[in-house]
Amino acid sequence: MATKRSGPSTRRGTKADGDSRLVKALGHPIRARALSILNEEVASPKMIAAALDLPLGTVGHHVKKLEAMDCIELVRTEPRRGATEHFYRGTVRSVLDDEQWAKLNPDSKTALSIEWLKMLNKTAKQALVAQTFDSRPDRHLSRTPVNVDERGWQELMSLLSRTAAEVQEIELLSSERERQGESAGRHLRATVALLGFESPPPSEEAETSES
Repeated sequence: MATKRSGPSTRRGTKADGDSRLVKALGHPIRARALSILNEEVASPKMIAAALDLPLGTVGHHVKKLEAMDCIELVRTEPRRGATEHFYRGTVRSVLDDEQWAKLNPDSKTALSIEWLKMLNKTAKQALVAQTFDSRPDRHLSRTPVNVDERGWQELMSLLSRTAAEVQEIELLSSERERQGESAGRHLRATVALLGFESPPPSEEAETSES
């Protein structure tokens, strides 16, 4: 099940148009991974190619496709030894609701999951290096393996969806207090990660850890 989260709105067209364009954009694994990167930072096709360990020409082709689909925008250009390097950023979030997620092919789903996990790992590493990860005594870190039936699984996913919505609401309320000059203490960046996935059977889990 995909995490339900609303991101920046598309720059033109209706929401349905934006949803259809996003699903089409993410229909190819390379575009899916490239957009995930451009949602997090400004980058050029060369930088994306290096991150994905893919040929620049291949990545450049898919970046142009994303631009044509209005999923990214050009931020700046820089001269590079007789050529010009183009830098882009995402204009739509590569996070889908359940209906959109169901329309993606398996390869694109895997590509997005890999990229989201890499982004989470990168963010956690940065916090550890900066010594902010454990700086607050009330920070939360937990892993909870559970055994549930199909109904229990649906209840767990519903809980995560509600929690994600509440996280967004808390952010909106904090921003509103800041706008009105009524902030409760200093403002800070925080990362809240919610994961819910089916684990492999114990036998397969053991084989994976040994390989």
